[in-house]
Amino acid sequence: MPIVVGLIVRKIRDKIYADTGRFGLRLNDRVIVETEHSVEVGIVCEKKKNIEKGKDPIGKIFRKVTNEDKKKIAENESKNEKAYKTVSQKVVDHKLDMKLTCAQYSFDCSKLFIYYTSETRVDFRELIKDLGHILKTRIQMVQIGVRDESKIIGGIGTCGQVLCCQSFLRNFNSVTIDMAKEQDLPLNTTKLSGLCARLMCCIAYENDTYRDIKKDLPEIGATISTPKGQAKLAAIDCIREMVTVDFDNKSFKNFTVKQIQDINKKGQ
Repeated sequence: MPIVVGLIVRKIRDKIYADTGRFGLRLNDRVIVETEHSVEVGIVCEKKKNIEKGKDPIGKIFRKVTNEDKKKIAENESKNEKAYKTVSQKVVDHKLDMKLTCAQYSFDCSKLFIYYTSETRVDFRELIKDLGHILKTRIQMVQIGVRDESKIIGGIGTCGQVLCCQSFLRNFNSVTIDMAKEQDLPLNTTKLSGLCARLMCCIAYENDTYRDIKKDLPEIGATISTPKGQAKLAAIDCIREMVTVDFDNKSFKNFTVKQIQDINKKGQ
């Protein structure tokens, strides 16, 4: 079984595995790696481990990024910008119903990845022919979703932090409005949506905790037993693990979730 590390490649932050070879690599090290597409820059995102050979190809690491490589990477960034402008103009010329996200050359410039979003199927065969003649490289069109678009472009969330998808989030898990209901969030999709116009990924982070805390508690408005007698459950604060109960006439008192759970289990 080969010894591999996990690498992030390209702006889409795809994850691949590559043979470590003789290199002692640490997390966040940058390397030059041969992938199934071309020679690319990879960032170590997963420590070395043994895996069985499967259908997915395993990359070959040539070296850690050198000072000369850094100059080449900077030059490629300039080429990416020029390519983006060229592709943008050609998309307009061909009247294609697509939104260009970015263009990125591989490290050796043997391939240009063009990322775009579209709500319809796009016939870009003529576009690829046109670009191939102008840019003199292989072209790969990559259709992405709006969440991937935000991941590539980046930005600042409503929390004031860099977007999760750009900083650490590797995979997009399903986020539903039921999760917002579970957490008693205001069901205003505008406020609950991120820059991608989809429900914010962070809504899912604490959902299991909310579900676990609430699973042994009745619905809001139900009559429950408390250390001070019977009362109506008025509110649940899952963050502090506290509940608020009403002893009629808006005489509110707070108890811990554990107190309520324990006393109601005894009464069952």
